[in-house]
Amino acid sequence: MNGSVAYLVTTLGCLIGVAGVVVAVVAVRKGRKAARPAAPTDPFRDTDSDALRGDPRRLKPGDIVEIRRVSYAVRGSVHLNEGGWSWAEHLLDTVEGDKRWLSVEEDPDLELVLWTAEPAATITPGASTLDFAGRRYASEEAGQARFTATGSTGLDPSGTLRYHDYRAQGGERLSFEAYGQAGWEVARGEQLHRADVMVYPHAGPEAS
Repeated sequence: MNGSVAYLVTTLGCLIGVAGVVVAVVAVRKGRKAARPAAPTDPFRDTDSDALRGDPRRLKPGDIVEIRRVSYAVRGSVHLNEGGWSWAEHLLDTVEGDKRWLSVEEDPDLELVLWTAEPAATITPGASTLDFAGRRYASEEAGQARFTATGSTGLDPSGTLRYHDYRAQGGERLSFEAYGQAGWEVARGEQLHRADVMVYPHAGPEAS
């Protein structure tokens, strides 16, 4: 009898020990899962500028953006995606009716370009170099992207965009864009410094 009792006690002790190990392993696994690191972020992102001057990546219709002491209202926004690569273009308007486009892209650094339309231009893209307004531009990239539009852009809510971008020495840009079946639209672009741009988010219910 005493031997049987001792056997049962020993067996019960082993079971309790195994159960304790299982609980400990489960707890460790849950702890590791909970401690999984967050998605990587750009360690060189200028978060101080974003806090002080607003974040151009979050521009939306209704916001006000000041560029080199000129204030523009964001009338509409176009968000584009090509093979997982995304960027945005925002239609800006002054109180005098002066319209520009601001493109916002991370490549990987934040790149801001202010565009001026050239409706009288008669050149078309395709050549490796183009001469326009006394400058020579070299072909940089071309492709086709999907877009969605919000606000007042004059575009369909979604569709496709063909583009061809050129660059001159000194960084000046020349862009050709064709939305849907429309013809090419030409614009000249000037790259901005981060300090050139100040964002004032819209204070309405959609502001975040």
